Amino acid sequence: MKAIIKSGITLMAAIATIGCCCNKEQECNKECCGEELSKEQVVTENILTRRSVRDYKPEAVDREQMAKVIECGIYAPSAMNKQTWAVRVVDAPDFIEGVTAIAVEQMPQLKEQPNFRNFFRNAPTVAFIACPEESYSGEYDCGLLSENMMLSAWSMGIGSCCLGSVVPVMNSEAAKPYMERLQLPEGYKLLVAIAFGYPAGDAPVAPERDATKAYYVE
Repeated sequence: MKAIIKSGITLMAAIATIGCCCNKEQECNKECCGEELSKEQVVTENILTRRSVRDYKPEAVDREQMAKVIECGIYAPSAMNKQTWAVRVVDAPDFIEGVTAIAVEQMPQLKEQPNFRNFFRNAPTVAFIACPEESYSGEYDCGLLSENMMLSAWSMGIGSCCLGSVVPVMNSEAAKPYMERLQLPEGYKLLVAIAFGYPAGDAPVAPERDATKAYYVE
């Protein structure tokens, strides 16, 4: 059975790579693609090629594009349709630089990272995702929203990276003014931050996935 699942995943990867060599700047044509991608191929290719990006060009994500990313996020399913998330997007350099200075003070080793420019993996745009402190589904709801946002961003040529390490820094006393600027609803906690930006280089190679962790139960 595990061999069957592994074969299925291999087939999905094959489907995602056939038929198109186009990038965001190219239009599909017979010479390039051979045939138009099906809806299934488009979706699976987007999912299977998406990578966490950790270096970005300096320009902030276009706000119209970011609005579409947020729209895709809030169309994620949520328990009883409560939509427990709160999303705050920041592309203000003073905010990003200010939090970076606090993070570096708390963790000086950050500056040893190659090409370090800011605490958010050098991203010029950051989405802060929060959920109610008391909610049985809030964290799951926000996880679904976050994945929708990252996948939709990837389809538009926008990279992303989940940043859990941002939370303790933002919750520190030194970062209190920046948390206040987020204006999170009363009783909400910061769950994760997501870096967004246009990738500065090629997407990293995906680590091998362990297909044996998913199988049918008879």
